[in-house]
Amino acid sequence: MNIMERLHRAGVIPVVVLENAKDAVPAAKALLDGGVDVMEITFRTAAAPDAIRAVAESCPVMLVGAGTVLNLDQCRQAAEQGAKFIVSPGFDDEMAAWCRERGMAVIPGCVSPSEIMAAKKLGLNVVKFFPADVYGGLKAMKALSGPFGDVRFIPTGGVNGENVAEYLSVPFIHAVGGSWLCSKDDIAAGNFNRITALCREVRSLISDR
Repeated sequence: MNIMERLHRAGVIPVVVLENAKDAVPAAKALLDGGVDVMEITFRTAAAPDAIRAVAESCPVMLVGAGTVLNLDQCRQAAEQGAKFIVSPGFDDEMAAWCRERGMAVIPGCVSPSEIMAAKKLGLNVVKFFPADVYGGLKAMKALSGPFGDVRFIPTGGVNGENVAEYLSVPFIHAVGGSWLCSKDDIAAGNFNRITALCREVRSLISDR
């Protein structure tokens, strides 16, 4: 099973912001205990590279990727530390091409027809749609899926436990991303049992995937 298939099977991709790399492995184990075996560690903090390496080394069953990757240097760094997929909030042709040349899964942010066409030109048909709630949510993605019938979206931004099942009920959604499953507050407070409980709850909602 390739990376994109695993992300589709998971349905939900926790977007994890870590202030301290020491929390990476406990967070990963909490997600795994809840039945979620993928996670996106964002480059919003300086702890990201060490956190990715810790999970890659200590939790090999976890599919760990890097999120909020803004440039090629961060992309290279994430790959060196063991990230298996790259997620960017926007489309960067240099970064996307670098990943494609190396057979690395990359999910660029695309919310416009022009961005989607640029991604397709590089052979990409799974894109991030961010921020989903600002750019029209399901209504917008349904409209875009008309001319781009082979494209699948991973919406992030405004996706939560109340609407996740609705998002995942339509065929043009590959998976969803969100921070509610593994929030900064829960990590900081050591509420790893709550993270596990939230993951089990969402798995029960999407158990038919």
